[in-house]
Amino acid sequence: MLDVKNVTKKYGKVIACNDLSFHLDPGSVTVLLGPNGAGKSTIMKAIIGFLRYEGSITVNGHENKSSEARRIMGYIPELPSLYPNLTVNEHMEFLARAYRMKDYQATIDHLFNRFELEENKKKFGDELSKGMQQKLNICMGLFTDPQLLLLDEPMIGLDPHAIKELKNTIEEMRNQGKTLLVSTHIIDSVDMLWDRTLIMQKGVIKADVTKEELDERGETLEQLFFEVTEDLPQEGDLQ
Repeated sequence: MLDVKNVTKKYGKVIACNDLSFHLDPGSVTVLLGPNGAGKSTIMKAIIGFLRYEGSITVNGHENKSSEARRIMGYIPELPSLYPNLTVNEHMEFLARAYRMKDYQATIDHLFNRFELEENKKKFGDELSKGMQQKLNICMGLFTDPQLLLLDEPMIGLDPHAIKELKNTIEEMRNQGKTLLVSTHIIDSVDMLWDRTLIMQKGVIKADVTKEELDERGETLEQLFFEVTEDLPQEGDLQ
């Protein structure tokens, strides 16, 4: 589904991502972990096509910035970017027209009910609380029913109900054979959600492990994270 090969992104002399390569299969949830500044948001923005970079990124064999790839990708950014002069409902209408969608009202109703936006659908983007803005951000990312969904710190600002619904949605999408990449630095927010984790630090991938492999080692995701990012000694290492 997603192939990232030898991707490097520099901001001046600063290397945000350094020769990253990984492949994501359909029907999987991959968690991209790392401390602030590790390069997680940079690689997410590169995949969705917002940044220039060195290397190659393809989605179902199509170059990620092609129209074929864009039609099957969705993105939920860390910070909602809403139009202040559009209502909640008009944001969805705008997307529907941009993607030339048909018979979409039932999908809007479902998402608004699921994320408790129905009573706010006539409010303008800048009238919403931060939590409501994030809920609309999520609804917009889910609206086009993407085959590949990128979620950058998606649970920040959400209330418990919305967190539960988002986790249920992620599980449903995985069961439908879709591919999800979830970036976060809050380990507890993705507990029991993931199939595989990529742990980044200083622009490189320091660990790439499946949940099954970690379970076989009798290790928690939190333990692995701190071993990798804080260079703690692992079992068998010299003290």
